[in-house]
Amino acid sequence: MLGGPAAYIQNRFHKWFENRLPLSDHVTLTQRTVYILPTQPGLMLGVTLLVLLVASINYQLNLGYLLTFLLAGSALVGMHVCHGTLRGLAMNLQAPGAHYAGATAPIDIKLTSSSRQTRYGIGLSVLGASAGRHWAWADVPAQGSTSVQVAFTPARRGLHHLPTLTAETRFPLGTFRVWTVWRPAARVLVYPAAEASPPPLPPGEARSSGAANAAVAQSTGEYDGVRSYKRGDPLKRVVWKKAAKADDSLSSNGGLVVRDCAMANASELWLDFNDAGSHGVEHKLSRLCAWVLAADRAGVVYGLRLPSLSIAPANGEAHKRQCLQALALC
Repeated sequence: MLGGPAAYIQNRFHKWFENRLPLSDHVTLTQRTVYILPTQPGLMLGVTLLVLLVASINYQLNLGYLLTFLLAGSALVGMHVCHGTLRGLAMNLQAPGAHYAGATAPIDIKLTSSSRQTRYGIGLSVLGASAGRHWAWADVPAQGSTSVQVAFTPARRGLHHLPTLTAETRFPLGTFRVWTVWRPAARVLVYPAAEASPPPLPPGEARSSGAANAAVAQSTGEYDGVRSYKRGDPLKRVVWKKAAKADDSLSSNGGLVVRDCAMANASELWLDFNDAGSHGVEHKLSRLCAWVLAADRAGVVYGLRLPSLSIAPANGEAHKRQCLQALALC
């Protein structure tokens, strides 16, 4: 029980409370879903009003009564305005795209108000984050809408529900805190984090007789029947489309590559789970992720072999996403 029994009980209570909330990507806040409590300045104001009231009664100060009830009335009006800032607000979430583990992922949320009054000082954040968590603040115009982004960092790969969110306001006086808790139903696909300094792409394997469109590779890392441009090569053999997508590391001549007929139909590039080192499953998936991104940047044709899945050699954005999804769900 890290943090002692009090922290343990608090965490259990938070989990129990969150599990009672329904999953929804759209929520309209009502009195049943909005909570209010005084802040520390609000508590200090209450103590001050109590002292003023006792002193006014003791010394029969009419101006003391006036000041006490004037401040108390202002606090009550501020409480009503603060509660009304969130009550009736509609929040809609747009499901985010896939992200990499350890990278900041934004969540787009649209706030819509049907009230004739502007709603000021509304903040949204991930519930239960650290003290330095990111808050996104916005004002919602009267009978209008605005969009905010809440950032979170997925810690591990896989398909996960979005984290529980919270919205709060302390407008206008800061003496009361009004908040709500929201559990989105959308899920986010998290790819493995790519290895920072991966080794070069593995050499190709002998091409099977039926793999007519597979990749070609040599130990130099040149694939798909192309190689770096060399002085004297005819310009008609330059692959201009591939050169535009190729990584500069493939060539010292501005990324130019040319067709090499001698390399064609020799071998095919496979990114194999068993060839990705021996430092554990997560490290292997991280290296495979880096290899997939490197092969896609080079514009080569590649396949992916996992213990429970094999993806045939291909290239393009759809093929890259298919491979990354397989790595995320492996």
